[in-house]
Amino acid sequence: MTIIAKIPARIYQPAKSTMQSGKAHLGEWLLEYMSPTAKKPDPLMGWQGGASTQSQVRLKFKDQASAEAYAKKKELDYTVVADNPRALILQTYAENFL
Repeated sequence: MTIIAKIPARIYQPAKSTMQSGKAHLGEWLLEYMSPTAKKPDPLMGWQGGASTQSQVRLKFKDQASAEAYAKKKELDYTVVADNPRALILQTYAENFL
């Protein structure tokens, strides 16, 4: 009988890219597995790496509820990271020179 350790997961809404001005893909939620061990530099190349390939998996969901339902179905230890509210600062072009 094999005992599989539960890998913790994180559910969050990613921030939009600095190159993105629109609102496409802002409603997506991601489930990302956390690395169970610390990453170590490779002795030859110096790249960061670890033994777990599960930390490379990122699953996309349309809403938070479906991401949580998936995590509960797979019996994952997960945490939901709340998103900071976006506040628009509306101003006229002339206010840039005040």
